[in-house]
Amino acid sequence: MDTHTIDTADTPEPRPEEETPWLTAREQRMWRAHLEVAKLLEYQLSRELQPHNLAINDYEILVVLSEAPDHRMRMTDLATATLQSKSRLSHQITRMENAGLVLRQECPGDRRGLYAHLTEQGWETMQRVAPDHVRSVRAHFIDRFTPEQLDAIYEALAPVAEHLRGLRGRS
Repeated sequence: MDTHTIDTADTPEPRPEEETPWLTAREQRMWRAHLEVAKLLEYQLSRELQPHNLAINDYEILVVLSEAPDHRMRMTDLATATLQSKSRLSHQITRMENAGLVLRQECPGDRRGLYAHLTEQGWETMQRVAPDHVRSVRAHFIDRFTPEQLDAIYEALAPVAEHLRGLRGRS
């Protein structure tokens, strides 16, 4: 066998450029506007949570736990709900535990399982911060649209979210 021969049996053939469905100018404009809005909105909301000593991910965890039965959730379910890896969530929960916002609790009947539980301080923080956060969401996003635009945006984004949730469930 020639030692300079490369086995290409498992290498995919390069795709001709004409097979790539490049974005039209209209599609590119919408895609880039979406990316910019998502990044700028998260940046602004994060800045407005800083005086409360919260990051946007902290606030999201507080919201999810505040809406959960008994203000607690299995860590694996919380990771799924907040789109975080288990290790990233674990680090985040450690920081939030140190701030007195959450506690880890063992799951009865499952020695390896853990709950994240919202503390009284976490609940009070949530109640104090939520009105400011909602005002920010309203000022920087919701109030920028007419009711008809809100409905249209929801109708456009809901199938995308459903599709992506489905893909996440398969991985």
